[in-house]
Order: sequence, then structure tokens, then C-alpha cells
Amino acid sequence: MNGNTGWQIYQGTGKVASAPVRSLPEPPPWRTFTGSGEVFRPHDDGGEGNRRVGALRATRRKPHPREVSMVNAAIYLRRPLLVTGNPGTGKSSLAYLVSRELGLGPVLRWPVTSRTALKDGLYLYDAIGRVQAAADRSPVIPADSDLGDYIHLGPLGTALLPYELPRVLLIDELDKGDIDLPNDLLNVFEEGEYDIPELVRFAARQSEMRVLTADRGGSAVVREGVVRCREFPIVIITSNGEREFPPAFLRRCLKLHVDPPDFDQLGGMVAAHFGEADGVDLARLITDFLERSGQLGGLASDQLLNAVHLATQLATSGAFQSDTDWNDLLKAIWHPLSAELE
Repeated sequence: MNGNTGWQIYQGTGKVASAPVRSLPEPPPWRTFTGSGEVFRPHDDGGEGNRRVGALRATRRKPHPREVSMVNAAIYLRRPLLVTGNPGTGKSSLAYLVSRELGLGPVLRWPVTSRTALKDGLYLYDAIGRVQAAADRSPVIPADSDLGDYIHLGPLGTALLPYELPRVLLIDELDKGDIDLPNDLLNVFEEGEYDIPELVRFAARQSEMRVLTADRGGSAVVREGVVRCREFPIVIITSNGEREFPPAFLRRCLKLHVDPPDFDQLGGMVAAHFGEADGVDLARLITDFLERSGQLGGLASDQLLNAVHLATQLATSGAFQSDTDWNDLLKAIWHPLSAELE
């Protein structure tokens, strides 16, 4: 492409869009989906983006060209982007940067744990709550009239609703999940839809049912018990590299590795949050952080920010700290990320 960036929808500016992106390029024929219906999309994320990224940090960052290219490739191909790298390298914040710049609303975040199953991301059905409510229900009210009140779509399930523009879905730390979870995701990613059996059973009597979504105060109408996307969501999956993923899963993802930030990048990050940080020798603190990170096999960037904040508070208050006391504090803040290095 000879350096031409005209194809790039996402530029990595970190700026907040004044309006949603008007449209996206046409998907590949095999990634076209047929969902229909009106779906509510929140515009305000309640400050979540600023909290996750940092308002100044976002606008002053210099993204790596590969990051921008891979995000755009994922958008064009309607494929998930698997982002790998050490903890604290900003993998999760990428989802918020994309959503802010393209004006796609709050990020739908699905944090994965060792007990996470596919259904947790799709929807939850509160059968017990419905049974308890049924005991107090008037006999003239049909038993299935309020079924949707007890179905709550998860982040993945909400992302697959038929939005005109895609939602941004963050599947955080997939490598912490059950070994079968990546394979379980394959069919949903390929088909762009899923069934809610509890609604399918009643579809003949009531074809449409309003359910709760993962957005605060949000709801959506599900037809025939099937959720089917119109635009495949922008899916960003993070992994700390704790284990390998199946080849079939990797084949359906694009991959981006995030390297640890260098001295200049850390300096820009600190300046964006703290300005000059009067009374603190930032250059020395960053140098010490990088040295400690190298000794321990990697530290998270927010561990540096914690140290800068504490140093700023001590300098502002005039509290005296001996070198020994300060080094003890740093040792506590800059603890290893792996228990094996404790």
C-alpha cells in the first residue's frame, strides 16, 4: 500500500469522537450477517473510558503502526483480534481507545476466570427468581408473559444484537478460562448468532420477547428466541500468554503482540497523568522501574504510576523519607507479577 493510510478507519489518535463513525467498509461475503431490528445503544460510558485509559494519556499516546494496521484489518475482515503481551502493557485499554475514537458507545467487557463458561457471556436465566415471582402472580396472567424479565444477556450476548454499527467487545484474559472455552467460542464467532432455549420454547405463542442487556438499564427485543447480529462486533481478546490456544481458534483470529513500553513511552504516560510531578525525579524513577522490571521478568505500567503518585504525595506534604524507607516502599509497590518470583 506504499504507506497510504487512507484505508484506515481507526487511526489510534485516542481522541473521543463527536459522533459515531458513519459506516464501515463492506464485509467479506462469508462474514455477512442478517440480523434485523432496532437496538438501543448507549452513548455515554459513564467515564469508564477515561478511567481505563486516562483522558490525557489517550490523546498523547503514539500507537505502534502495527497496532493501527491490525485493528483495521480486524474491522475489515470482521474477525476477533487476539492481543498478547505481559500484564500491564495496555492490552485491555486498546478496546476503549477503539470505541472512543469510532464513537461506538460503552465497551462491553467480559472478564474471564477459571470458572467462566460460554453461556456466562451469552445470557443468564434467573429461573429461581421467576418461580418465586410466579407464586405471587395472578392466575389470569399467562405464565410466560414476563419471561424476558428473568433473562439477562451477557457482554458477548449483547454484542451480537443487531446493531447498525458494531459494538466493541473486550474478552479479557481468555487464557485464564477453561481449556474448552476458546473452542466453544468458535461457533458463535462463525455464525454471529445464538439461541436462547427458554425463549425458543415459547416462540410459537409469543414471537417477540424483551430481555435485559449488559448495558446499564438496557433492554432489547429478541425474535423467535434467536439473537443474530447485523454487524459483527469488534472483538478484542487479551491474553497474558499463560497457555496456548487451539489452532482452530487461532486460525479465526488476527494476532497482535504488545511489547513492554520503553523509557520514552513510560515518560509520556507519566506526564499525561501527572504533568511535571514537581519534586519528583521522574527520570530516575522510570530508570529504576525499568531496571526492577528487568530483574523480575516484567512489571505492569500501573505499578510505575502508583509509585509516581505516592512520590508526588510525599513531596507535596513535605514528609521525609530516607532512602531505605523509600526503597522498602518501592519494593512493596513493584512486587513481582509471578508468584514464582516472590
